Amino acid sequence: MIKTFSRRFFLAGTAAVLAGCAQAGAPAVSLRPQLRPGDLGEVPDAGALIDAARLGGRVGYAVVDMTTGTVVEAREGAEGFPPASVTKAITALYALDALGSTYRFRTRLVATGPVVDGIIQGDLVLVGGGDPVLDTNALGAMAANLKSAGVRGVSGAYRVYGGALPFERVIDASQPVQVGYNPALSGLNLNFNRVHFQWERASGGYSVTMDARSSQFRPEVRVARMQIADRSSPIFTYADGGDHDQWTVARGALGKSGSRWLPVRRPDQYAGEVFASLARAQGITLAPAKSQQSAPAGDTLVTHLSDALPTLLVGMLKYSNNMTAELIGMTATAARSGRPASLAASARAMTQWARGDLGLDGAALVDHSGLGEASRVNALSMAKVLTYAHRSAALRPMLKPFRMRGANGQFNDAHPVRVEAKTGTLHFVSALAGYATGASGRPLAFAIFTHEAGRRAAIAGRADDKPPGVSDWNRRAKSLQQALIERWSTAYGG
Repeated sequence: MIKTFSRRFFLAGTAAVLAGCAQAGAPAVSLRPQLRPGDLGEVPDAGALIDAARLGGRVGYAVVDMTTGTVVEAREGAEGFPPASVTKAITALYALDALGSTYRFRTRLVATGPVVDGIIQGDLVLVGGGDPVLDTNALGAMAANLKSAGVRGVSGAYRVYGGALPFERVIDASQPVQVGYNPALSGLNLNFNRVHFQWERASGGYSVTMDARSSQFRPEVRVARMQIADRSSPIFTYADGGDHDQWTVARGALGKSGSRWLPVRRPDQYAGEVFASLARAQGITLAPAKSQQSAPAGDTLVTHLSDALPTLLVGMLKYSNNMTAELIGMTATAARSGRPASLAASARAMTQWARGDLGLDGAALVDHSGLGEASRVNALSMAKVLTYAHRSAALRPMLKPFRMRGANGQFNDAHPVRVEAKTGTLHFVSALAGYATGASGRPLAFAIFTHEAGRRAAIAGRADDKPPGVSDWNRRAKSLQQALIERWSTAYGG
C-alpha cells in the first residue's frame, strides 16, 4: 500500500536523520571500512573501483544506513550532478504530496448545447485533463459511449481543448529532433504524443503510413506526414507544416522495411483527429477539429478516467517515460499553486518544494523528467530523501528491481544483494538511486551520480540517436554502480 505524507513528517524525518549524521560524524570523502566479522574477505577500495571503470569526469555518491540514519560513506556527496531520470523519483513524491493516492486524470466530451434528435445543438469539445496515458483504445471507448448517449452529429463545431496545462513544443530543445522520448506537451495528449511511422519497399518505391495504432485500432493520421528524400543523411528532418508536422526521412537509411515512433508536436490536434476518425466509425459525423483556447462550459456527456495516480507512477518509474513525468509534475504544481506558466516554472516550483519539504539541499531542477542536463542534485541529499521516503512507505514499493549480475556478466536473480532503484541515463551521464539489502537484511539507501561533461559537450548538436562511445561508457558506468553496491553491502550491511 502506498501512503501519502506531509510536510510535518518530512521535517521531522530531516531533523532525526541530520541529528544522527551529526552524532556519527558523517564522512565527506570515501572511507575504507574495517573488515566485518564472518570472514567476508577484503573490502575493495572505492577509489580503485572508480579508477578501474575508466569513466573520466566525476563520480559522486552517498550511502545511508537506514537503520540508524547515519551517512556511512560519501564521495563528492555535496556536489551537484545531473540526476537524469532519477528526477522522476522526486516527481513521484511531489505528485503524491500534491494530488494524493486516489487522484485520477479526466478526459471529457463536453456539449455546449442540448442534444436534440441525436444532434448536439452547439459544439462538441474534447477536453483534456492532462492524462499522460490516454491512448487510442480509450478514445475508441469514448466514441462508443458517445454513440450510446444518442449522439449522431453536431450542429456547431467540433473542438479540442488542451489548455489545462501549458503547451511545450519539446521537453528539451537540445535533443535530436526524431527521438520519441522528447515530444510536445499539453493538457490533451495521446499515445505518449508519438505517431507510428512504418515503411515497406514496394515496386514503385516505398509504401509509408503514419498512424495512431493501439491494440484495438489503427487510424491513419494527416496531422503528421512523411516524405522520403533522396539523401543518405541526416536520417530525419522536421518542419512546421502550418497545420501538420512535416517529416522527411533519408531514402538511404530505410532498407527493406521497418517502423519507429516519432514525436508529435501538435498533441491536441493529433488527439482530435484520431477521435474524429473513431467517432465516424461509430456513425457520428464530425468535421476536422478546431483548437479552443478556453475551457468550455456545458454538459459532460462522456468521461474517461485514468488509473489512480500510484499506478501511473509505477509505470512512470518502470518505463521512465518523460512525458508522463512532465504532465504529472505540472498537474501537481497546478494543484498546489495554480496552473504553471510553463514547464520551467513548474520545475522551479517542484525545486522549491523539494528543498523545503524533502530537505533536498542544493537541488536545481529544470523539468520533472530529468531529460534536461542542466538539472542538479547532490548524492548526499538524495540518499537522505530516500531514507525519509522509505520510512513513509511512499517510494520503495514503486521502484523496480535493479538486476545485479554474476561473475560471468549475466543477470543473476539469485544475487545476495537485492536492489530497488531508479536509473537515470543521458549521453555520458548515468545515475542510480534507491535501496540495497544484503543477505543480513540490513537496508541501505544510496545515490550514485556520474557525469563526463567533456565528452558530452563534444557531441552537442549531433542528430544521431546514440553517438559513438555512449553505449560502452554507459555499460562501464552500470558495472561501477554494481561494484559500489556490493562493496557497501559487504562493508555496512551487517
